[in-house]
Amino acid sequence: MKTRWILPFLAVFAALAITPAFAQAPAIDPALLSKATAGDAAAQLLLGDLYAAGSGPTRTPRQATEDYKQAAEWYRKAAEQGNAAGQIRLAALYRDGKGVEHDMAQAAAWYRKAADQGDVSAQGTLGLLYSIGQGVPQSYVEAYYWLALASGVKGPDQARYDANRQNVGSHITAAELADVTDRVEKWLAAHPRPAAAE
Repeated sequence: MKTRWILPFLAVFAALAITPAFAQAPAIDPALLSKATAGDAAAQLLLGDLYAAGSGPTRTPRQATEDYKQAAEWYRKAAEQGNAAGQIRLAALYRDGKGVEHDMAQAAAWYRKAADQGDVSAQGTLGLLYSIGQGVPQSYVEAYYWLALASGVKGPDQARYDANRQNVGSHITAAELADVTDRVEKWLAAHPRPAAAE
C-alpha cells in the first residue's frame, strides 16, 4: 500500500532533481532595472543586451528565449540619450527586422547618429550603405567620405574599410575627390581621435 503513493512521489522528485539549471526563468537584477528605469543609458544598454541574449525574464519557463522587442525598447532609450552603442544595436535590429519592422532607412539613420559621434564601425557601415544605396540614396561621394573616416583608424577592419574606400573612389571625379577629402580633413580637425594603442 505504501508503494502506491511513494512511486508517484519519487517520479516527481526525480523529475525535479534532474531538471537543468536553465529551466528556471532568469530574473533581471532589480538594481539594474531600477537604474535603467531611472534613465541610466549604460544600464538601459545592458538590459537591452540581456533581452537580446535571452537572459531576461522569459515567457517559457523551460528555456531562455531572445526578446528582441524588449531589447529594442531598451536600446532605443539608450540611443535617444546619445549612447552610440545603443544607436548601433538599435540600427542592427532595424537592419535585421528583429523586434522592430525591417526598415533600412531607420537603420541608416541610427548608424548615422553613431557615425557622427565617431564610431568607426558605424562609419564603415554607413559608407557601405551609401555605396549600394540601401536605406539612403546611393552616393559614391558620401560612401567615400564615411569609408575614409573609418579607414583612418587602426583596427581589425581598417584594411577592409580602406579597400572599400579605394573601390568607391574609382567612381568619383577628381573634383568630387578634392571636395570629399576637404570634408574629411575638417571632420577630423573638429573631432580629434585618441592615439591608437601600440
